[in-house]
Amino acid sequence: MISSRRARRATAAATVIVAGVVTVGTVAGAAGLRFSDFTPLSLSAGPTADEAQPITFGNSAFEQRSLVSRAEQLAAGEPNSGDFDMITVNETGPHKGRYLFAPFESTQSGIQRADLSTGETETIFYSPEPGDYIRWDASYWTPWGTYITAEEDWCTAATGCTTDPYGRLFELTNPITADSVPGDGENADLVHRNAIPRVAHEGIQFDQDQNMYFIDELNGGNIYRFTSAASWGEIMSGRAAYFDAGQTSVLRVGDGMTPDATGGYTWVPITDHVGNPLRGAITITDPNGVTSVDGRNTTDLPQFKGTDYQRPEDMQIQTVNGVERLYVTTTTTHEIYALDLRAQRIAVFADRTTTDLATGQPVGSALANPDNLAVDSDGNIYIVEDRSGGVDDDIWFAQDLNRDGDLADPGEGIARWASNGTTGSEFTGLYFDPTNKRRAWVNIQHPDSANDRTIEITVP
Repeated sequence: MISSRRARRATAAATVIVAGVVTVGTVAGAAGLRFSDFTPLSLSAGPTADEAQPITFGNSAFEQRSLVSRAEQLAAGEPNSGDFDMITVNETGPHKGRYLFAPFESTQSGIQRADLSTGETETIFYSPEPGDYIRWDASYWTPWGTYITAEEDWCTAATGCTTDPYGRLFELTNPITADSVPGDGENADLVHRNAIPRVAHEGIQFDQDQNMYFIDELNGGNIYRFTSAASWGEIMSGRAAYFDAGQTSVLRVGDGMTPDATGGYTWVPITDHVGNPLRGAITITDPNGVTSVDGRNTTDLPQFKGTDYQRPEDMQIQTVNGVERLYVTTTTTHEIYALDLRAQRIAVFADRTTTDLATGQPVGSALANPDNLAVDSDGNIYIVEDRSGGVDDDIWFAQDLNRDGDLADPGEGIARWASNGTTGSEFTGLYFDPTNKRRAWVNIQHPDSANDRTIEITVP
């Protein structure tokens, strides 16, 4: 959260012209550096000579090291299919911030846990066979101390997707104690939470009222909200589980028939308060015999029509002076939307008309395929592209000086913060450490070398 006084200071100091170069941040000495202190990169980086240090930053004082590599994990006997995706740490509990988690977005998915105290990384769940669990993308630590991930795979069918066993959300109830695979300790307790309708999952976020937001990654995909039937006191005391029962709704602007619409929105229920499908909603029985609500195909029906967006992917909550905004990327249209959750309005936050702070001109095609989002300790939003490492794969910093959820004011815009030099790869899962404002991590996914990495980023 940023105070109004701090926001005024940021407005005065955050964009400085030095010899024709725009410097974002406060131009602090090294001892006072923040992640927001950098000079925008004017171009993407070329191929790196060292995949253990693949990132070009807008501040040469930023430090990087390879924390986890797939090759080292395989050499240590840990099963690892690569495709490292989103990142989180254990954000609550007695060992808060000690463990770093990431799933494998492959056709043989798994979860790895890095112990930041010992340096040991273990695969704590691994799909028994290829195709049993696939394309795990989401990576989220729940407020009650468990870990959730979900499959980015579902099909479109007017009467419901019955040929696909995926589209599932999973909760790992023992993420700290689950042992290495193979191992002789406690096995991973992984549970399919069937109260969540089937979609192609990616971003997941919780608001301060503990509603859970998720998307369907599809050209024409929707934005959803799940509201648990249990009270927060019941959940935290263990008297009820968050996913035992609840209502799912879809976001609708107007009548839902205008794609990519902005303005006031409503939440249209597709289930009742315990998760039973409303009359007319589509249920499916998948090839494994599991019956679920089909989120994607239900919200194409007129009575449940959600507003379509073009490949919604990641989400990020930002809270400023009590105002919660949910940011959502749409990869196909190269946009980032901001939802004011209290006012129930959605607007474009950034797109190709947004000012590039390195040039003062619209960013144009330099911004492409926004995929992941992150927020630092100061509440700044970062936009992670899905492009080609060593060519044009970048992370952009969004400078919203007055924190009003748009980039239309003087001095506002986006700036190229970092660029990925690992050929064949993309950045995934940028995550700022909630316990240490001077540390972050990002994954380097599916490089030509097949050696995925987790890179730790620090400021001195």
